[in-house]
Amino acid sequence: MDAVILARIQFAMTIGFHFLFPPLSIGIAWLLVIIEGLGWRKNDAAFVSLGKFFGKLLALIFAVGVATGIVMEFQFGTNWSVYSKFVGDIFGAPLAAEGVFAFFLESTFLGLYLFGRNRVSKGVHWFSILMVAVGATISAFWIIVANSWQQTPAGFIIQNGRAELTDFWAAVFNPSTMVRFLHTIDAALIAGAFFVTGVSAILILKKKEVELAKKSLRLAVLFGLIVALLEVFPFGHEHGRQVAQTQPEKFAALQGLYTSQTGAPIALFAFPTEPPPELKAKIEIPGLLSWMAFGDINARIRGINEFPKEEIPPLFLTFVSYHNMVVLGMYFILIMGIALYKVKRNTLWNNKFILKVLAWSIPLPLIACQLGWIAAEVGRQPWIVYKLLKTRDAISVTVGAGEILFSIILFALIYILLISTLLFLMNKKINAGPEPAVAKEA
Repeated sequence: MDAVILARIQFAMTIGFHFLFPPLSIGIAWLLVIIEGLGWRKNDAAFVSLGKFFGKLLALIFAVGVATGIVMEFQFGTNWSVYSKFVGDIFGAPLAAEGVFAFFLESTFLGLYLFGRNRVSKGVHWFSILMVAVGATISAFWIIVANSWQQTPAGFIIQNGRAELTDFWAAVFNPSTMVRFLHTIDAALIAGAFFVTGVSAILILKKKEVELAKKSLRLAVLFGLIVALLEVFPFGHEHGRQVAQTQPEKFAALQGLYTSQTGAPIALFAFPTEPPPELKAKIEIPGLLSWMAFGDINARIRGINEFPKEEIPPLFLTFVSYHNMVVLGMYFILIMGIALYKVKRNTLWNNKFILKVLAWSIPLPLIACQLGWIAAEVGRQPWIVYKLLKTRDAISVTVGAGEILFSIILFALIYILLISTLLFLMNKKINAGPEPAVAKEA
């Protein structure tokens, strides 16, 4: 057993499982800001009831997210001690900021939001969910700062075998931070929109408080279409340009560009094979990749053939994860567009097929988030810190493969128990449905 491979599997498993929950927490929280705001400002009992209903679901998701996030951070000191020593001066600052400035803000106001209804004024109650959403978003920012520094390091010097911070703001706003932050947060908003849409569709199909569910579905479908469009342009487009300019090996692997080309095409569909690396059954649009990367259809893009073999990321997984993420992004626009059209024509409510599609689509944005994370992290290999430290050199030398394997099995069992419990409780609350709307809060 290879300790490096096992440590990578463990980290992928723990962060992948944890990453199911922050996107939902952020997306649902911002939709609750709108729902609770409408309930407060319009004195609309329907939105008040919807706020109570989706707030309970948010609380369940938040709780599991916190529990799984703690495990993820402990691995830096156990399995990746060389990495921790190398980047500790830089990596510690955003993680500390995330805990001090974001997590406590988010968790404190979540308690006020959940237990303060009818105990504080409606304005204060709405402000509490706003702070939950803001706190969750700030939390994501600091985590992305830390990860983005690994992708595009800045504001440091190498001294005594360690990366030492010289410019805090240059490290925070390194070349990839903001485009990755906007791209990730918008993905979270998509996840929240599909969750609210899908749950509302389930309520309509089960004929539970149908009029309430129609209100939440109308809102979430419109919101979902807007954020799905924004994910493609400008956020996805700008992120693609950033990768092309700062991580050309990753960009070539993501796009399946195995030889340098002028007027490079973008692959809409292909099946990557190796050796030698090539795309089979490809469908391409000439010049579009050059335009996307550099704003010029005749621009030259470096292919995999120009880089040292030992610095080329895994080609198949990088290409497939990225392109499947893009396919799902196109699906999100399509299904939300169809649903909004049918809402406007007042024909969605009796269309069981579309309602079922919306219900079954709840996990798809989370799958897209996972695929995006895989593309970003696998595409960075063999580097754990781009051009500074390789993954194989970052592992703890005192932790054996058997110990890592045991922890993988243990975490897997715990995660199965957690996700089973969460799904059981959420299903129970969804089947119960929201409380009937009353003229004003009791």
